Amino acid sequence: MNQQLLAKTFVELADNLVADFDLIDFLRLLTDRCVSMLDASAAGVLLADRDGKLRVMAASDEQVRLLELFQLQNDEGPCLECFRTGAPVIVHDLTREVDRWPRFVTAAHRSGFGAVQALPMRLRDEVVGALNLFRAAPGPFDPPATLIAQALADVATISLLQQRSTHRSTVLNEQLQTALNSRVLIEQAKGKLAERQGIDMEQAFTALRGYARSHNRRLSDLARAFIDGTEPLPGLVA
Repeated sequence: MNQQLLAKTFVELADNLVADFDLIDFLRLLTDRCVSMLDASAAGVLLADRDGKLRVMAASDEQVRLLELFQLQNDEGPCLECFRTGAPVIVHDLTREVDRWPRFVTAAHRSGFGAVQALPMRLRDEVVGALNLFRAAPGPFDPPATLIAQALADVATISLLQQRSTHRSTVLNEQLQTALNSRVLIEQAKGKLAERQGIDMEQAFTALRGYARSHNRRLSDLARAFIDGTEPLPGLVA
């Protein structure tokens, strides 16, 4: 494991007091680093909105985003169970859980996943969401990697709750709602760019995110400008 990248990730997840804190980019960083550093093929993050309903806020790729949405739509799966109990749900072989989550297991296999672990994003009694790690092949997860994944989820949770403490819960709720709205904008921009350039949705997201970072812009603002066509965006290509 890249120890330097791991240390950098903890610092980045803890650094949430910047004026232009972007919740979606923050959570995408969490999923991307879990995939690049840990024993995971893909990762996703679910967060509860102001009504306590889970929403897909970040995913390392389009396949897992759709699988997370499937869980929510069908109200079954390890990630929902993790959020409701506040305890980790670790499944080494999904074929053994057909009776437990029949629709989810079928969808997970169709998406190419054979194992999953869902880790709570919680601080004491407060659970704000779940970090979900998927792996293509069945088999036990590496225990040290699981501990690191939970630690990353804990740091991210503390950062989110620190935002609440700093700006009051009403502001955090507004920020989460804004992030949900931004997620819709970003999905629309991904679709438009993918269709225009003949690329897949993940390549479109990578292009949008790279352009936003290289031009020091918020991802949601760039997505809105691209959808509306209100300004030229030279160099926005996959």
